[in-house]
Amino acid sequence: MNHSEIVSFLWSTADLIRDSFKRGKYQDVILPLTVLRRIDCVLAPTKPQVLERNASLRGKLENLDPQLRKASGFAFYNTSQYDFERLLGDPSNIAANLRNYINGFSENMREVIERFDFDNTITKLEASDLLFKVVERFKNVDLHPDRVDNPTMGTIFEELIRKFNEALDENPGEHFTPRDVVHLMVDLMLAGDEDRISGQGVIRTICDPCCGSGGMLSIAKGHIQGTDERPGINPSADIHLFGQEVNPETFAICKSDLYMKSADGRDADNIRFGSTLRKDLFTHNFDYRRLEGP
Repeated sequence: MNHSEIVSFLWSTADLIRDSFKRGKYQDVILPLTVLRRIDCVLAPTKPQVLERNASLRGKLENLDPQLRKASGFAFYNTSQYDFERLLGDPSNIAANLRNYINGFSENMREVIERFDFDNTITKLEASDLLFKVVERFKNVDLHPDRVDNPTMGTIFEELIRKFNEALDENPGEHFTPRDVVHLMVDLMLAGDEDRISGQGVIRTICDPCCGSGGMLSIAKGHIQGTDERPGINPSADIHLFGQEVNPETFAICKSDLYMKSADGRDADNIRFGSTLRKDLFTHNFDYRRLEGP
């Protein structure tokens, strides 16, 4: 499926929940489950190693976190026996098992997921006898990066956010900036700096104080280091990303996405929650900083 087909498939979850959720609340179901399914697919190849390492070292080490990160290949992991496939094997206990699955994430990722306030949504889905059907639908879409690369996943999230804003009769431009516009912004931001960015040992910092789902940060890093779609200015440059976001859902999307893009989780750890207008959490200087949101 291309990104439009995936968006349509995910959005079709609304057909299942429309009698129990108002149109403006569809995002309470679709966004967290999209993030969880993406994470589930990303961690799947190393999940057996994580479970084995956790079982063999439990009670022997005080802090298992470094070992479990190493086993997962990322700066986060999940120690629950459940994944989306196993959740469907016990329909009668799917609510309790889904909570067990979420609680099995490492603390850094669990704190991100909690921004969705998804526990209340689980309760409502279970009460409406919809939880199994919804989890089953998301299980049927493969969001592993081998099938859906990172730029495409970013586009999927932005399309979903656009649909949610339309459902609320809000201007989508108030909540996200189209990818083409972000690429132009980054080109203008870097224009004339090619010589400064080129060469060995280059380190650059980029801050977006209204980072939304993280599109500008990821695209800026891609323009410098290069992507599969375009060559970069300096593939060896060490780029550090920083961001702040006030909306809990887009904050969670941004931070979880950055955790899945690297083994060290450094950029994700630099994303802060809160309103920049109320309190700027980054007071030091950056090489590049967006002055205001879209």
